[in-house]
Amino acid sequence: MAERILIVAPSWVGDAILSEPLVAVLREPLEEPIVDVLAPPWCAPVYARMRGIARMIESPFDHGELGLTRRRTLARELKAVGYTCAFILPNSFKSAIVPWLARIPKRVGFAGEARRPLLTDARRLDRAALPRLVDRFVSLAVARGRLVPTPPAPVLVPDSANANAVMRELGLATRRPIAILCPGAEFGPAKRWPTEHFIALARRLLDAGYAVWLLGSVNDQPAAVPIAAAVAGVRDLSGRTDLGTAIDLLSLASVIVSNDSGLMHAGAAVGRPLIALFGSSSSVITPPLSPLAQVAKIDIACSPCFKRECPLGHFKCMRELTPDVVYDLARDASA
Repeated sequence: MAERILIVAPSWVGDAILSEPLVAVLREPLEEPIVDVLAPPWCAPVYARMRGIARMIESPFDHGELGLTRRRTLARELKAVGYTCAFILPNSFKSAIVPWLARIPKRVGFAGEARRPLLTDARRLDRAALPRLVDRFVSLAVARGRLVPTPPAPVLVPDSANANAVMRELGLATRRPIAILCPGAEFGPAKRWPTEHFIALARRLLDAGYAVWLLGSVNDQPAAVPIAAAVAGVRDLSGRTDLGTAIDLLSLASVIVSNDSGLMHAGAAVGRPLIALFGSSSSVITPPLSPLAQVAKIDIACSPCFKRECPLGHFKCMRELTPDVVYDLARDASA
């Protein structure tokens, strides 16, 4: 019987990108894609740019919603497909309900939130042995007791035709090297490099001959708008593209400077030089996985704290990471 695999995807865009190496491991011995993905709609553009995905199934549930009736309906649809295996990447109880209701014979995931009865293969997460999220995902495809191989770096395949069409629509050009700044971060302000630092960096990059674009979602506009207002010549594209188009535009950059966010992982996955700004989050657990990526951070005792806002009020982890340091890294990376 041929394998038919379902991946229950994470809800964060960056985590979704870090699941691509799992898809790569699963597709490697196969001649055709047999991996389907159950993912929230905002992650669909990520999986549309992965090789080896046969079908994207939209998860209709809001964050925190149990929605048992709708889960049963979705489970009946999935059961009819005849999946042989499900990899459940989120660690929540709710994420394991649909594969269990669909009676998928093999259901693999990490134990947690009392969901062990819903899994046929509940793994214990050894955080010390698997510090990176990408390794944790790939380990689920490895038999128990086997060595987890070093995963390949995530790869997204941009849609160049879409990028060119959007360039024409928005009046963008590639006559100069392009520096793309990503000043937002959905998780919270503790992940965001200060606005005044982005302003200083944008000015220096413009003076050095770069075209400077700001990229992000509608939710990132409060971080982007003050930068564009303060620096003449910066193009603010925040909220003007969907996620898929943002990924396609990132592939045109000479250098990307980004907070720890989904766009940071997207920039790494399209193979562009990247400076990743880390403060409250961990560059050990979710680093940008690309030989062209560099992490910019300062060593401070309270970092990473993993908080949405600085619990001590001083925000030194980001404030003391100076624009001069980041500018030098960006210039060197794009040279």
